[in-house]
Amino acid sequence: MIGYVTLGTNDFERSKAFYDKVLAVLGAERTHSWERMQCWGSRRGPMLAVCRPFNGEPAFAGNGNMVALAAPSLDVIRQVYETAIAAGAIDDGPPGDRGGGFLGAYFRDPDGNKICVYRFDA
Repeated sequence: MIGYVTLGTNDFERSKAFYDKVLAVLGAERTHSWERMQCWGSRRGPMLAVCRPFNGEPAFAGNGNMVALAAPSLDVIRQVYETAIAAGAIDDGPPGDRGGGFLGAYFRDPDGNKICVYRFDA
């Protein structure tokens, strides 16, 4: 399974502040930190990280790439989405039922990375 996912950033401090706010709603906290990378999650579970690209080239969002963050309820999905938008994210699909028991919301972080917050309700 996935241990961690990294998202490139062109403004490391802005990204850290953005994800501090957004991921706190899901109960995540800063874990590992290096000069060019910051991770959130738990030390034993999956993590999300932002980093300045190692090759020194500008970071850019991939077309078709997306990170999905699990949430315990539609209420939490809404809270994460609203926190992200207030912190500078761009709407890419408001919270709601997407069919088949899939509840989700979509936004793009300040670097353009696509994030989904979701829950499956069978």
